[in-house]
Amino acid sequence: MKVVALVSGGKDSCYVMMKCIQYGHEIVALANLLPVDDSVDELDSYMYQTVGHQIIVSYAECMNVPLFRRRIRGSSRHQKLSYQMTPDDEVEDLFVLLSEVKRQIPSITAVSSGAIASDYQRLRVESICSRLGLVSLAFLWKQDQTLLLQEMIANGIKAILVKVAAIGLDPSKHLGKDLAFMEPHLLKLKELYGSNVCGEGGEYETLTLDCPLFTNARIMLDEFQVVLHSPDSIAPVGVLHPTVFHLEKKDSNSLEEKEPGLVFEVQGDGPNTPESTCQPDNGTVEHTRNRVSVSKTGKENTFSICCWVEGSSQSSTGLREDLETVLTETESQLLKQGFNWQNVLYIHLYISDMSEFAVANETYVKFITHEKCPFGVPSRSTIELPLVQAGLGKAYVEVLVANDQSKRVLHVQSISSWAPSCIGPYSQATLHKGVLHMAGQLGLDPPTMNLRNEGAVAELNQALTNSEAIAEAFRCSISSSALHFVVFCSARTEQSERDQLHEKFVSFLDLAKSSRRVLDPMFLYILVPDLPKRALVEVKPVLYVEEDPETEDETRQEQFGEGDYGCWGYKPEEWHQDCVQKRVVDGKICVTVLSISAEVMKKLHEPEEEQELERLTRFCVYLLNKTLSENSFSWKDTTSLRIHFSTSLGVSVKRLFNVFETAFKELNEMSPEGIVGDSKEPTFNLVPVLGAGNSSASLDNIITCELFSLRS
Repeated sequence: MKVVALVSGGKDSCYVMMKCIQYGHEIVALANLLPVDDSVDELDSYMYQTVGHQIIVSYAECMNVPLFRRRIRGSSRHQKLSYQMTPDDEVEDLFVLLSEVKRQIPSITAVSSGAIASDYQRLRVESICSRLGLVSLAFLWKQDQTLLLQEMIANGIKAILVKVAAIGLDPSKHLGKDLAFMEPHLLKLKELYGSNVCGEGGEYETLTLDCPLFTNARIMLDEFQVVLHSPDSIAPVGVLHPTVFHLEKKDSNSLEEKEPGLVFEVQGDGPNTPESTCQPDNGTVEHTRNRVSVSKTGKENTFSICCWVEGSSQSSTGLREDLETVLTETESQLLKQGFNWQNVLYIHLYISDMSEFAVANETYVKFITHEKCPFGVPSRSTIELPLVQAGLGKAYVEVLVANDQSKRVLHVQSISSWAPSCIGPYSQATLHKGVLHMAGQLGLDPPTMNLRNEGAVAELNQALTNSEAIAEAFRCSISSSALHFVVFCSARTEQSERDQLHEKFVSFLDLAKSSRRVLDPMFLYILVPDLPKRALVEVKPVLYVEEDPETEDETRQEQFGEGDYGCWGYKPEEWHQDCVQKRVVDGKICVTVLSISAEVMKKLHEPEEEQELERLTRFCVYLLNKTLSENSFSWKDTTSLRIHFSTSLGVSVKRLFNVFETAFKELNEMSPEGIVGDSKEPTFNLVPVLGAGNSSASLDNIITCELFSLRS
């Protein structure tokens, strides 16, 4: 990509440019924000480093790259963590600056910044990039600061300290000193006081005078003044004010003399870009709305809504129309409940053809936007399913909804070395009521966003590494906190590799285990036609984030009580235990996976097809009901119930839906209080798959029920 680099003069903004080049990108322009008054060294800014700005003008000549500069007119008006466009805010100066760069150099597609740990700065750069259609590159994000400092020095960053504001740093002693000279002292301060060795806590700021990017010249600082801002006896604050400097040409040898880079000052108020949200064509949506179906779980405060189109394959409708239909209906269902998209925690987006992913995403972003979700956009997984073969439409959506705004969302749009970016209105993970819902993770190499090309096992290992990085952001680990893993396997995966996946998965978790309390996670492998980016594997973890680490371990394994939970004449049998996996944690969460194979079906002893299907669905409902009851959960605690069925079953969705609905109605009638209250919609959703199983080696389940219950 062609990149405009945000430069403050500091070591971080220079080193991230070097990382951009390392990953194959090209720096074609520089952008810098400076005070209105040249004599002012530092502004009261939450966003920008301005100390040493007098020297930044030389970067254009040192690098032979055009430099665009703008004087900061705004102030820190919008101080909440997540930024929204605010007139006269200093962030809008960055928008105007980058708008002009993009106008003059239309080929630019990305912006680099030196963000290491500040969410405040990263989120604002990402907001501007989103508005301008640019990609944020932040290759230093979440990197170990000690290693990062060593890398910068080893890779030729020559920088001096131009501001100090921390215990152990003295303006009279340390301003103007080289970063390499200061490294031992900075490491000592980290050991003594927990200081950030890269200055991410505001301990110090730097000015780069030379680095490998400076191919034309290096900057020589001849004279400077030390300005003491605060004579505090513990942590005095001082800045270095450059007074005289010059450029020292580098030996070009046989290279032709280069033209110095140009400097442009950007003025004005920038383009008028009113925020707008595209709406779907209502005529198109109405054409198929009479074929839309909905299901909803009965829980009041956290529930799921599913929406799909029946029989779309019989008409000329396409993916775009079907997805507009189901998203419009989902939005309508949310409004009926008094909610909107900001209440959504997670979205399962199922489509019939992954080659139309771009069309699906383009439609998706018309409905789910940052503006509609001020508390954070939902996490998401996108999977291709055999929808058309099952007699469904070409798009199918399930949303998990909460009636409060207590969710905590992690949404990093910048491309970095930390974990795969989520460019657009979907986030890496959402934490709500102690449950961490993680977006589907592919085996993507974070800085390049390319799939590992060594096969399914390598993709799985990378996907788990990415999942662990996200979990660490919530101070937990997939090895100790995971309740449930759903692993989607592409039908293109060779059986020989599929056989290895579960063993490799367990090995990864064993190696990562710590001394902390460890949950024993459940696994569900699902065979699907295709995945995004033609991946072979996608991992969707669900974690439990403990509110109190000292809580007694109440995790329970598969065990059946002695109570009488019989219905339809069923009585507990020993082989029933082989069908059920469950985890109950702290009496709050119950996750159940019920697996029905062809072998189990034979044990149900019903020779006629219609009776066999009814017997099968009743057996599923019986075992699910028994599992909930014996663990003191009720159907009213259910947040989601997915019934994955193999297309090899040879039964239409409509028929299967009817028999499951009948089974639940019968159970409801047998229960004195009713199992799901007065819910008018079905409380489950049917998901067609190619196969499923508890192991990657054997995906021969005919029906797999995935039930998640949460006690309020």
